[in-house]
Amino acid sequence: MSDGSDVSGDRIELRGLKVRGNHGVFDHEKRDGQDFFVDVTLWMDLAPAAASDDLKDTFDYGDLAQRAATIVGGPARDLIETVAAEIADDVMRDARVRRVEVVLHKPSAPIPLTFADVAVVASRSRAAAEGSR
Repeated sequence: MSDGSDVSGDRIELRGLKVRGNHGVFDHEKRDGQDFFVDVTLWMDLAPAAASDDLKDTFDYGDLAQRAATIVGGPARDLIETVAAEIADDVMRDARVRRVEVVLHKPSAPIPLTFADVAVVASRSRAAAEGSR
């Protein structure tokens, strides 16, 4: 999954975080809410944390989960694209993070057909942000 811009493949992954949210374009989605599932992968140099064995030298995955849960459980949005982007932008505020990918799953989306999952993917990278300046 590396785009070649990472010095290393070090990453932290959070998978399947279940959070109740009230996102969607329909009134019943905002009123009743539904379960969303969040996957976050962030790329950063983990060597300092590995060497020090100190939590301050890494991205605390408990904090990562809480931050994602706060956003998904926060104000209702029409689009899950907006929610996924908010999570990605929040993670990128930490200057140590080189890249992040957020997958927001909406398995109970109001689609009148049988399906396994609907998800959006928001990706951000330090290289892309610096290249657009």
